[in-house]
Amino acid sequence: MAFTDKDAVPYSGDDLVRYIDKALKVTPPKSRFRKISYKFIKHFFQTQLIDTDKIPEKPCLFVANHAMYAIDGPIFGIPMLVEQGRFLRALSDKFLWNPINENLLLNQGVVIGHPDVCSALMENGSDLMVFPGGAHEATKTADKKYQLLWKERYGFIKLAAKHGYTIVPTAIVGPEDFYDHLLEGEDLPNTLVGRALTKFGVLNENTRSDLLGPLPIGVFGTLIPKPQKCYIQFGEPLDLSKYKGKQLAQKTMIPLRQQVADEINGMITGLLKARGKDKARSGRLRRLLTKTR
Repeated sequence: MAFTDKDAVPYSGDDLVRYIDKALKVTPPKSRFRKISYKFIKHFFQTQLIDTDKIPEKPCLFVANHAMYAIDGPIFGIPMLVEQGRFLRALSDKFLWNPINENLLLNQGVVIGHPDVCSALMENGSDLMVFPGGAHEATKTADKKYQLLWKERYGFIKLAAKHGYTIVPTAIVGPEDFYDHLLEGEDLPNTLVGRALTKFGVLNENTRSDLLGPLPIGVFGTLIPKPQKCYIQFGEPLDLSKYKGKQLAQKTMIPLRQQVADEINGMITGLLKARGKDKARSGRLRRLLTKTR
């Protein structure tokens, strides 16, 4: 589905206060849902959490690379909750929110990526998860897999510093290979399908081109994700407690952001190499189901 700026819910004023109060009251998903989801993720995707000893005991901001259509959220969040007891509050793009799905998203720990919401959760001592690339990174083309597309975004550095939070660079390998790209989103408007969507008003001049994602194709041409093994690795924490209460200048934020990005990129490179070796040892059926086009 394509979204435009008109789809964004403008949380502000009393509505934002109501939303923040509601977000702060959310507790981890109930055990039955958690257990079923965890068993599926561990069995189907063989998810591994690597270097968990690097995670500080205090509340942290986990910063990671993003996969197509944000499917990496539960792949990361649920094992963290079950194995590490950390309930991550995932910050999401505002265009995802509307009055119909608000409760559903909140109950899974997801919150709107608004600075005031983030600040309230940090003041409450919550663990947060952010993908700085946002929707742009979640709809990238196949040739940009495992690349950080953060543009000029420094919000996560600014807020972490303001609240003296520790950033934990996190690399995720696996979810970006759940699907092949049958058609890239940037090519969609010029196709027969794109012209039909334009005719029915789904696509128009206000449509954000960076939110047009690829048409996915999974196992045997279906929408079932390929059972790719998933690796989640944690890098060296970046403690920003010395900046607490301060507004950082751009020249200070640039190297801090680069440090986080370099840590993530380095881990991604290592994980891709490790996955190559693991694939050679995996069973014939899994190799068949995870074969790329």
